[in-house]
Amino acid sequence: MPKIVLETKIDANIKIVFDLSRSIDLHKISTEHTKEEAVAGKISGLIGLGESVTWRAKHFGIYQKLTSKITEFKSPVYFADEMVSGAFKSFKHEHYFKNVNNKTVVTDIFYYKTPLGVIGKLANILFLRKYMINLLTKRNYIIKEFAESQKWKKIIRK
Repeated sequence: MPKIVLETKIDANIKIVFDLSRSIDLHKISTEHTKEEAVAGKISGLIGLGESVTWRAKHFGIYQKLTSKITEFKSPVYFADEMVSGAFKSFKHEHYFKNVNNKTVVTDIFYYKTPLGVIGKLANILFLRKYMINLLTKRNYIIKEFAESQKWKKIIRK
């Protein structure tokens, strides 16, 4: 099973980073380039344990739907979302948050299985892995941008 591990250092409070990472609204902003929109389940605000969201997005020129559910949750240090239905055979995205010297270190671990047997494995080698790394890196950049400025206040309403 392919696995992607990314680490992002963010100069912001762990709780703010944790909440931005589970924000449906910020996810929409970070995926504007794929025209991603929440179409069912939790469609705005902060997603929590047991909640799911269905996304409609354009990847590789094709509109697709993907439903994921928050299956594990320990605020503000960890949550995991897993695919319920979508283009992958399966995936699990683990989000870890650690306070280090008043900064937050975010570690994403993304496990996934491609569909279509050998064709899916070849697609992963040729382009899918790089595509997913870029998608997750862009998302983390947006989280960092909002967390390190006052922009997070537009997303997280206390």
